Amino acid sequence: MSVETVKAYFRQFGMEDRILEMEESTATVALAAQTLGCREQEITKTMSFALDEETIIICMAGDAKISNHKYKETFHRKARMLRGEEVVERTGHLIGGVCPFGLKEGCTVYLDESLKRFAYVYPACGGPHAAIKLSLEELEKYSGYKAWIDVCDIAE
Repeated sequence: MSVETVKAYFRQFGMEDRILEMEESTATVALAAQTLGCREQEITKTMSFALDEETIIICMAGDAKISNHKYKETFHRKARMLRGEEVVERTGHLIGGVCPFGLKEGCTVYLDESLKRFAYVYPACGGPHAAIKLSLEELEKYSGYKAWIDVCDIAE
């Protein structure tokens, strides 16, 4: 169970009690914002992509979307999102709960510049009913990110 994997991951830092588990779904940006009582843009969307054999995870603001042009400039390839079962197989998390914590080996995490507008953000925690409130410094620390990148546009 993916939420349990994330709890185990945060347990090593003594933070598993900060995971918010809710009866209401947090599987989409709109549902998560409503359930958590925050703005949609403060929700951290976590998207998973195939980059040849590597799996890359990009965390972005809830109001951001991948810019194909920026993605290609950064990674020198066209964006290919993981689909369905591929997401679980390569990340260890279900769609609606993908997060940068407790990932399978071979995943590289990137943080998009769109998140830098906020003091706190709310990434998922492995399932469609779990999230955590983190400062950007905490997100950097616990995600094990490789780099900040600029691959998104803000949706109007």
